[in-house]
Parts: sequence; structure tokens; C-alpha cells
Amino acid sequence: MAHRVAIVYPGSAEQRLAATPQNNRFAALFEAFAAQGLQAEPVVYADDWAAELRALLASMDAVLVWVNPIEAGRSRAVLDALLREVAAAGVLVSTHPDVILKLGTKDVLVDTRDLGWGSDCHRVDSLAQLAAGLPARLAGGARVLKQWRGHSGIGIWRIESLGGGRVRLRHAQRGCTEEVVGLAEAVARMAPYFDAGGHMVDQAWQARLPEGMLRAYLVQDSVVGFGVQGVVALHPSAEPTPRVYHPADLAEGQPLRRRLEDKWLPALLGRFGLARHELPMLWDCDFLRGAGAGDWVLCEINVSSVAPFPDSAIAPLVQAVVARLAAAHRP
Repeated sequence: MAHRVAIVYPGSAEQRLAATPQNNRFAALFEAFAAQGLQAEPVVYADDWAAELRALLASMDAVLVWVNPIEAGRSRAVLDALLREVAAAGVLVSTHPDVILKLGTKDVLVDTRDLGWGSDCHRVDSLAQLAAGLPARLAGGARVLKQWRGHSGIGIWRIESLGGGRVRLRHAQRGCTEEVVGLAEAVARMAPYFDAGGHMVDQAWQARLPEGMLRAYLVQDSVVGFGVQGVVALHPSAEPTPRVYHPADLAEGQPLRRRLEDKWLPALLGRFGLARHELPMLWDCDFLRGAGAGDWVLCEINVSSVAPFPDSAIAPLVQAVVARLAAAHRP
């Protein structure tokens, strides 16, 4: 009997009723699974019918999830609880919510800042702590404040002191413009990110950000493609440009690829006590150029919903799932 794989992504009730392997952005992935003899099924998710999906997901051999940390104004709390139950029943879940909490939040910037890809960054647990510590850090240059879990630039702010208690402030969310406000007002803007036990990460601004970003896509511990973005969201004078996708042999990506696969990923596994098989089936790491030639600084790791992705990632992803399922069912 063919292994069953659920591909989970958010949508409406109408999309749920109409879902087929062909009418979503993962059509090529469904086709690739079918070519390997796996039965991939679309599962459109929303919290409103999470309970109804419990039995379906538990009946699968694997569940691959593409749902943002914040979707339609809601966190992933309900979904993550469901996925933990499904994983505990023996289903392969990628990415497991506990692994997301280690790798896929902005906390990873603080937890791994000494691994070679790190920068000057700090965890901030309250608005009062931000107000107390930010002025001294701003005296050393611009900072980027990041809510601990988010996507698409939401809750990412560049802040730079202009002196006299004024700051230049810009939100990374598409369509936002630069403002000049008082420091106290800027701090107050961050209040929502501390609600319900939330926190922020304060990272030093990287002066070479205007040179663009290189995103490395990985299947478990192997780089399978790259995304090159020439102008990113917090560029001081230009609108972001689209990301251009490349296979894993992209020439400019090879030095970063070797460092990532040979040095940083083994160190990452050791830091969090993870085994290779616990790594996400598909994830990515965003890098900015560091101060020195050939230096790279980690900007963030994306795990919850890595899409779109290079076509070169599809075959390795399917092969990795097949291998994991075969190992799990080996006598």
C-alpha cells in the first residue's frame, strides 16, 4: 500500500471543499510524490475545523506543513497542539512544532550568535527592558528590532538615533515608509509584540544590507537551492525587488554552502541537541553580507512555511521523505 502524505496549507472553507492536488501552489510537489509512488493529499487548514482534521492527519504516514507563524491574525497555537498529538502517534511531522521553537523563531539569532554566523543581538523580554537598554545600543549605531515569531516583515523595525531624543523608524512590512518620531513613541510602538508573553530580539543593523540577501534552501542538512534578492525590505532608499531562484550549484553561493553544510549545521545540531533526522524536511536560512570579505551574518531562519522555493528543492524533498518513511517501516 502506498504511503500517504498530507500537504497542509491554510485556506478558506470553500478552498477546502474544492481542494485537489492540481489547484494550489504545491502542484509540482504533488506530481513529484505521485511519480515516486506516494499518495499525497491536500489538506486545507484553519483553526475552525482543526478538530475535524485530527483523525485524518493521524491516519497519514507523513504530514508536511506550510502555515505561517501568524495566519489570518491567529498564531499557530491550535495547529501546533494538533501536530504534537499527531507526531506522538507516530506520524512523521515536518516541521515538528518543538523544532520550530528552536530553529524557526528570532531567538535563534541570540542562541547561536557565537557559531560563526552571529552578530550583536539581544533578547528583550518586556517593554520596560527595551526602554532601558535601547538608548545605549542606539549610541553604537542603528538597530533592527524583531518580534520573536512572525513573517513577511511583520514586526521587523529598523531604528536609528538622530540625537535629541528623535529616531528614524521604518517597518519592514511591504508598503511602509520611513518616519521620524520621538524615541519614547518608537518604543511604545513595540508594545503589541510583548502581549501574551511575547518578546523581541534586538540585532545590530548590518551596514552591507543594501548589497542584498542570499537565502539558502535546505532539505535536512543539504543545501538544495538559493534565492537571491538584490534589494530587501529595509533598504534605505529603494523598494524591495523579487527574489530570483537558483539551483544548489549557484557559483556565488558555494563558499556559503560549504560553510553552512560543513561547519555551521553540525554546530547548530550540537547547540540544540538535535539529531539529523529531526531537522526540517524543507527550511531556509537568510544571510546578509558581514563586515569582512566573505563574511556572512544570519538574518533569520524560516521553517514554518517555506514557499515559494526553487524547483531544485522538489526532488531532494521527495527523496528525503521517501527515505524517512522507508527507515521508519524497516523491520
